[in-house]
Amino acid sequence: MTPRTFRLADDAFAALGAGRPDDATLGTLRRAQLSRHLLLLREIRRALPQTPAWYARLTAADPAEARRLIADPMTGLWAAHILRTGAEGVEGPRPGGHALHITCDDLTLTVRVDDADPLRSLLGLAPAGELSGIELAHWQHCLDEGWRILVRRHRAAAETLAAVLRVIVPVQPDPTAEGISATSAEAFGAVAMSAPADGTALVVGLLHETQHSVLNAVHQLFDLVGPGGAPGYSPWRDDPRPPIGVLHGAYAYLAVTRFWRAEGRLGGADASGASARADAPSGAGAASGASGVAGFEFARWRSAVAGAAERLLDGGQLTAAGTRFMTALAEEVGRWLDEPVEPETARLAGLAGDDHRLRWRLRNLTVPPDDAAELARAWRERRRPPQVRSVLVTAPGRALANSPRVRLARSLVKGDPVLQPGGRAAAADLAGLRGDGGTAADAYRKCLEFDRGDVGAWSGLALVSPHPALRSRPEVVMAAARAAPEAAIDELAEWLSG
Repeated sequence: MTPRTFRLADDAFAALGAGRPDDATLGTLRRAQLSRHLLLLREIRRALPQTPAWYARLTAADPAEARRLIADPMTGLWAAHILRTGAEGVEGPRPGGHALHITCDDLTLTVRVDDADPLRSLLGLAPAGELSGIELAHWQHCLDEGWRILVRRHRAAAETLAAVLRVIVPVQPDPTAEGISATSAEAFGAVAMSAPADGTALVVGLLHETQHSVLNAVHQLFDLVGPGGAPGYSPWRDDPRPPIGVLHGAYAYLAVTRFWRAEGRLGGADASGASARADAPSGAGAASGASGVAGFEFARWRSAVAGAAERLLDGGQLTAAGTRFMTALAEEVGRWLDEPVEPETARLAGLAGDDHRLRWRLRNLTVPPDDAAELARAWRERRRPPQVRSVLVTAPGRALANSPRVRLARSLVKGDPVLQPGGRAAAADLAGLRGDGGTAADAYRKCLEFDRGDVGAWSGLALVSPHPALRSRPEVVMAAARAAPEAAIDELAEWLSG
């Protein structure tokens, strides 16, 4: 077999980077994945002393059926696993699960909800068990509902999804997250995700993960990021991410941002794909309901994507192809930055972004003990604060973004009734989000009187503080406060800000 060379013209590559691939580009990616699967299967066959049953079945099958089986995402996952672990005595891939076909306005999504493949855990999340009839009906309902929204309001996104998505693997939910999902570079067109709340949650998750799948295919053809590269800040994860991880996040959230941008311009959607009522009541100065959430998510993620793109372009880790790709992405999202969003919604979205950055710093950056001790000595001797280091400490495992403040902000944007929460920290969060910074700061300081290592209180205080040091390097103020427990927090923050 002569290896094929897959190429994309510059304008097609730029459109791909902007998240607007055409049918021909997606066709090229699919053919490249089919070629990859064939090469993997050839290597497995070469490693076996005799013809295995799965190989005989493929060669005896109708060409169209054989192509379908070989191109299946789980075949790629299976083949890569076999090559890593050994091919003796292996049975071949047998796609299983429940085939669903959803059609709206002449556009059909054909997808398999796979609750049977023994290797589906290789997508990176713990799979759910065999679906009950009620559970399968919920997936069908959400797909029907979500597909109508996509086709009627986001036709281009629906066409991309129909061209790429082939398999959904239901997984066990994470109690600390509103929903979890994942893809694998070895399974183009497969998405693992927990059961969605509704059609909108489903399609947002599928758009996000399909972008990852597309980018995995692109990265197998073109090196986008050079070797090495230190992990750093990612607006969508609580753990540090390498440059390729940040690029993946930016590309996935570009699609999410585009979805919410359109929803906001169209006034939000209900389950049928129809616009939200124009006369719906508003609450707390923000647009409420579906359109309010759309504006919040759009404002929140456009800033995150633009910031991540800028850091990648300035970071020196992108290849020439990666720079072209990310430049197209940055230009796409850059056009959205000045689009108007209701002021109160924009304020809450900005707080959500700041909240994540502050919590990320407090979680992942630490001041070495010697530097913290020197801060305490300088404070006690009334000297100018010394320069100290913030050192990245990488905790093991995947950490998804999870903040009660963001959930509360989304409730305020939606206009949901918000009961006065119990507990000082929760009350402080609500006061801060409602713009009462003084009340919030007092409550956060009281929390810190009991525990100067309370990351939630520190990030909350930083959100409402006028002191630049708390806003820019909260981990340094926390380190100083813990090393000098006799010092008042505001006085330390003012001293460090000077």
